[in-house]
Amino acid sequence: MIYRQFYSEIGKLLYAVADVDGVVSQKEKKELQKIVKTELVPTGTVFDKFGTDVAYYAEIEFDILEDSMIDPEQAFHSFIYFVEDHHTAIDTRMRDVILKVVKRIAVAYHKTNHKEKDLIQKLEKKLHSLTFKS
Repeated sequence: MIYRQFYSEIGKLLYAVADVDGVVSQKEKKELQKIVKTELVPTGTVFDKFGTDVAYYAEIEFDILEDSMIDPEQAFHSFIYFVEDHHTAIDTRMRDVILKVVKRIAVAYHKTNHKEKDLIQKLEKKLHSLTFKS
């Protein structure tokens, strides 16, 4: 699997959840940093040519999308397309981490709102419809 792209796509997904209500709060940004350090970096074992853990690409991608003001639906669909194309390289542990981190970012600012819940439900439905490695 292309791990650098995988983590970039997770960054897109987290951005989509954070921005689906039209605002990315400081609390969501801080939660993103915590998620990368506590959930993504410990699971990663791949480094880029500069020695950076590729899990940090989730944070980098999130920042790029926020600066570019990309539509959150577009970012969400990019993640979905990636997962559809690479689901056989993703194991159930990675799927569980994906669901865990999106829920964490959703509750970071005033709990999970209706738009975030809808997006998470779409994600759960899609992830549960795919076959993952054991």
